[in-house]
Amino acid sequence: MIDAPFVFETGAASDTGRVRNHNEDSYLTQPESGVWLVADGMGGHQAGDFASRSIAESVASVGRPASAPDLQARFMDRIARAHAIIQDQSRRLNGATVGATLVALLAYGRHFACVWSGDSRVYLLRGGTYQQVTTDHTEVNELLRQGAITPEQAASWPRRNVITRAIGVHDRPMTDEIAGGLAHGDVFLLCSDGLTEHVEDAEMAQAIATMAPQAACDALVQLTLSRGAKDNVTVVVVRCLDRMAAGRAVPPAVGASRPGGDEWHVDA
Repeated sequence: MIDAPFVFETGAASDTGRVRNHNEDSYLTQPESGVWLVADGMGGHQAGDFASRSIAESVASVGRPASAPDLQARFMDRIARAHAIIQDQSRRLNGATVGATLVALLAYGRHFACVWSGDSRVYLLRGGTYQQVTTDHTEVNELLRQGAITPEQAASWPRRNVITRAIGVHDRPMTDEIAGGLAHGDVFLLCSDGLTEHVEDAEMAQAIATMAPQAACDALVQLTLSRGAKDNVTVVVVRCLDRMAAGRAVPPAVGASRPGGDEWHVDA
């Protein structure tokens, strides 16, 4: 087997915030499987934290994939399992709303994919450019896309936090996916909306460009807390390093690229 071409440095931090009395966010960092995720629960203590935890615990069993399509299939199978578990909990709570947003980074060989449902986000810093990879599944974003409101109106829209997708809420998991190739020096940031409510994109970019992943996560959570942290906040940062450029021998973490490469299958 050819060594995996990239190694990954990972950081993660989560906090209840200044207003909530419990943390409904969950996260998973599992570089040996090529999976990192953040889930933001909704529905209160018996629902929100249960939902987000169910997603993280289900995906933790994904194991070591044999290819990029295999990783994607395993991941979506675990999301389907979590979706069913969450719906069972809703029935036990007499039909109460139980669900969680999801954002995940999958990496295998030289390829990555982002999968999401709701308003938790993935950002990518590459070559000095910091951009949001995901698109929020929110009511206000739908109105913006349709041209029904302006960006200025969206900033103060009374229902701007209403999400249109979440795991466990619909008949089946409703996710979007985007895929691409990894490059040496890529830095991904995954977060719940508790971060983006208080921290600007430029501040996130500065942190992940100048700090190690764990230090960046800690700094961004502390910055959020210093600004009131109205919600739970969770941040995961993943730095991608070319194995040869990193200058260190690391045991293979995620399956090797095979001749011809492994391509992600992404639904249109």
